[in-house]
Amino acid sequence: MTTEDAPLADLGRTVRALRREADLSQRELARCSGVPQATIARIESGRATDPRFHTVERLVRAVGGTLTVALPVGPASAAAPPAIPTTAAITAPTTASAAEVTCALPPVPHDDLRDTAGRRYPAHLDVWPVREPKDWPGAWWADWYNLPPALWPLRLPPAAYERNRGHRDRRRAAERVRRDARVRWVEGDGRPATAWRFVAELPDGTLLGELRAHERDPHLVYGDDYGDRPRELVLDGVLVAVGHRRIGTGERLVAAMARRMDDTGVGLVHTVVEDHIAIRFLAACGFRVAPGRPLAMTLERPAGPVPRPA
Repeated sequence: MTTEDAPLADLGRTVRALRREADLSQRELARCSGVPQATIARIESGRATDPRFHTVERLVRAVGGTLTVALPVGPASAAAPPAIPTTAAITAPTTASAAEVTCALPPVPHDDLRDTAGRRYPAHLDVWPVREPKDWPGAWWADWYNLPPALWPLRLPPAAYERNRGHRDRRRAAERVRRDARVRWVEGDGRPATAWRFVAELPDGTLLGELRAHERDPHLVYGDDYGDRPRELVLDGVLVAVGHRRIGTGERLVAAMARRMDDTGVGLVHTVVEDHIAIRFLAACGFRVAPGRPLAMTLERPAGPVPRPA
């Protein structure tokens, strides 16, 4: 077949996509199929110039797919039967023609990324580009802020991935939450009009986070409402559920508050921050330290009864 090279290239891409769908490494696929790992690597890279049909069938069945042989449709010669080229279509499900190998599974997202040696990254793992130290788990100096690139102890790789599948699954779950979460303004829960509340939640109603604030104006203390006066806002707190932090939920809540400030004409928001993590979070959302602000103070009472002197 004159189109022989193209099907082989597509075959390697399809096997990688099937392996990712089945969550198998090359070694695991070799163990399940009985095909040597070196052979699988050659097929996936396109270096296997003539893989046997039985080899491909074993690989496909090991990941739960099916292999279909499609014959070309055309007029047959009356003098002699034509040579019938066949094309393998790996289905899960798939479509096929007489000149291509196709697969309906989504391709490996990082299939075009290469490491410094020009090799592909593992198809069954999640790979992300490394643009700054915090993108790479190996950058132990990532929290050393303002360290110029010339002084970085190690050179950053072009991309990174997580070998631990538990960490990878948590990362994928976080991506789903980030994609599906919605932030909304809460109404009709009995709060006064000057009390603000935003919630972040999933489509099934699972609560991810909450922001509360209240408007502040000297006249509000006495119950007066002067709608033409510029008001200020006090941020009471931003709370994100454990297990859903560090994925942008709090930042989206603060952004929703900022949009409502623009719509209602509130131009300033105050808050008191108690720890460096909250300071870094609010600074990333645009807050600045206010000069002359009061210090946060606490009074801790003893847990049990205090004996009084006789």
